[in-house]
Amino acid sequence: MSDAAVCSLLIEQVVQHFGTIDILVNNAATIRRAPAAEHSEEDWQAVIDTNLTSVFRLTKNAGKHMLAQGSGKIINIASVLTFQGGVFVPSYAAAKGGVGQLTKAFANEWAAKGVNVNAIAPGYMTTDNIEALRKNPERSRQIMERIPAGRWGRPDDLAGAVVLPRARATMCMVMCWSSMEPMILKRNKTAHLTHSRHCG
Repeated sequence: MSDAAVCSLLIEQVVQHFGTIDILVNNAATIRRAPAAEHSEEDWQAVIDTNLTSVFRLTKNAGKHMLAQGSGKIINIASVLTFQGGVFVPSYAAAKGGVGQLTKAFANEWAAKGVNVNAIAPGYMTTDNIEALRKNPERSRQIMERIPAGRWGRPDDLAGAVVLPRARATMCMVMCWSSMEPMILKRNKTAHLTHSRHCG
């Protein structure tokens, strides 16, 4: 996903095979952990390219087809770190913050043209990206103490949140932040959980 040619080819192959593209879910992500003062340029670029630049490229390329047909749904997978800085993950936090802004930028331009762009901001999910946290007894305990459900999120927890923006009933819902991490409320009393703009 960090290769511009791959992003372009992927969209073109989908359109060639199916004749159209109606839904795009941007979910590719990687993470590199290191104290900010030791975070390498290589790690920074690798994360930005995969987590942010690919979202821009895929959304732009898919969006051209969606705009031409007058309809489409794009769902970006952001993160709880879209709103928080995190610890030891400056490139990841920057990329996910950028995903938030890209979502708003595309939504502002395309909503009136029939293309809805929304984002989901999951918390700590049981993926390879948080394996190091889960294996660290102290960090794992700290995180669990802030999650009312008392467990890590599971990939299937995202299913409903991803399906919702795809529904026809949400044609007028744009820039919707679906935050799936209740612990934000404990950590940041004024956390921004949802931001949506509706028709009318």
